[in-house]
Amino acid sequence: MTVLQPLKHFDGTRDARRPMARVDHVREAAKDFRRDMLAKPKVRFYKSFELVRVPYPAKFAYLNAFSLPTPFVHLCNRLSVIQFDSADGIKTLLVGPSDWEHQRETPFFAQLDQQAGRFTGVMDKLIVRRTATVLDCLKSIGLSPEDVDYITYDHLHTQNVTRWLGGNGQQALFPNAKLLVMREEWESAQALIPWQNQWYCPDGIAAVPESKLIFLDDSVALGDGSVAIMRTKGHTEGNHSIVSHTDTGLIVTSENGVSLDAYEPKYSTTPGLAAFAKQTGAEIIINGNTMEYVVDQYISMVQEKSVAGPNPKDERFPNVAPSSEVTAFWLFPGTAPTATVGEQEFGQLTLKSGVAA
Repeated sequence: MTVLQPLKHFDGTRDARRPMARVDHVREAAKDFRRDMLAKPKVRFYKSFELVRVPYPAKFAYLNAFSLPTPFVHLCNRLSVIQFDSADGIKTLLVGPSDWEHQRETPFFAQLDQQAGRFTGVMDKLIVRRTATVLDCLKSIGLSPEDVDYITYDHLHTQNVTRWLGGNGQQALFPNAKLLVMREEWESAQALIPWQNQWYCPDGIAAVPESKLIFLDDSVALGDGSVAIMRTKGHTEGNHSIVSHTDTGLIVTSENGVSLDAYEPKYSTTPGLAAFAKQTGAEIIINGNTMEYVVDQYISMVQEKSVAGPNPKDERFPNVAPSSEVTAFWLFPGTAPTATVGEQEFGQLTLKSGVAA
């Protein structure tokens, strides 16, 4: 049992010339993928943590669907700590370890600061909620930076990985960690076209040692199969989703969509979403800030919710946990989601000593 094993369930499902045929093929393949993954073991441990909440344009969060003039939604960015078994022992994976303390130079956020001018400090304190850093979260459960084996992000928007992995003259804070990343995503981030670069942190991946990178060309299972990285091109060229087998079934994480409402808009109470779904026939609402591969993003969201299956808390919605989730905020009226995922925890953490935390 190697740590990375190729998954073939979705091979050829997007080859049809007709987009809706691709949707149907992906939906059918998701049934087999879901059945096979549910037959695998569960993760040893899964825990998500709130890191930071930031403003995000509503016109991007719910592309073409949100009907109020409210300019922003409040996005809650989360970290997930996952442990799984492998032939090489227990492995610890961080999903979405955003170093938000060192990502403010991302052009979109830098422009918001510039527009706020002398009111930047006031607006920052009023709107941005800094809950915890990645290191805070690890410390709270007894993990050290040396305990981290892998990190991954569903895509590289806003991310700065140089402090974690080394780069730009910095020592790696996670000395044993390797980044699991789609080759497409890494290569795309090296030479961005103008509207893409607004969402990538300058030098956020600069000079990271190649020895710290594991490039993926398609979907893979990790270790005993309790975790999978599923290629879901769309929001970015190299987007992927993280699938974890937990006590609630399969949890699927990415930022193709930013709320449960986005995956089942027909049930949404967010103004405009249900009406848009009825008018257009759309079964999802994409997160569309860069709109790199819109057709693929639509298909990928269908894939994600088909793999996830029903949410045990509200079966109208899938068991999806967006890596950045819309949350209610008093300054942004009408943006409260119909249902919220929030933080989740399953299983028991095992420390390097073999002792259960």
